[in-house]
Parts: sequence; structure tokens; C-alpha cells
Amino acid sequence: MTQQGAALQTYNNELVKCIEELCFKRDELNKQIKQEEDEKARLQHDIRILTEKLSRVNESLARRLTARAEFDRTIAETEAAYMKSVCFLFLHSPFTDTLQKNILTRLI
Repeated sequence: MTQQGAALQTYNNELVKCIEELCFKRDELNKQIKQEEDEKARLQHDIRILTEKLSRVNESLARRLTARAEFDRTIAETEAAYMKSVCFLFLHSPFTDTLQKNILTRLI
């Protein structure tokens, strides 16, 4: 019976040691999980901040593109009106011949 008791005590000690090792490994795993959860939270925060910033930049860009298109349209209309005026004055000016010579001289 003494040998059986000693064997049982040995098995019991080994079982306690295995349980302690499992608890240690679980604690280490919990630390790693906590670190990754913290990293995940930080990354989600960064994504939220960057998404908001991207949205603001996209809105600003859209406004600027619209303004640029308006400038382009205004410039094109103004240039067309100017060319009409120049052509009209050129064709109906008493100095048409002189103007033509001056323009040709400047172009050449």
C-alpha cells in the first residue's frame, strides 16, 4: 500500500506541475492577446482619423475642381467674346489696312 500511495503522490505532483505550466502558458497568452487588442484599438483609431481626414480632403478637392471648371468656362467665354470684339473692330475699322500690317509685323 505504501508503494501505491507513493505512486499516487508522484502522479498528483506531476498533475499539479502540469496544471501550473498550463496556467503559466495561459497567462502568457493573455498578455499577447491584450497587446494585440491594444494594437487593434490603436489601428482602428488611426483608421477612423485618416478616414475623416480623407473625407475632408475629398470635399475640398471637389470644391476646388468645381471652382477650376468655373474659371476655365469663364476664361473660355471671355476669350471668345474678346476675339469677337477684336474681329469686329478689325473688320470695321477705318484703319483696317494699317492694323493688318501692324499685326502681321508683330506676328512675324
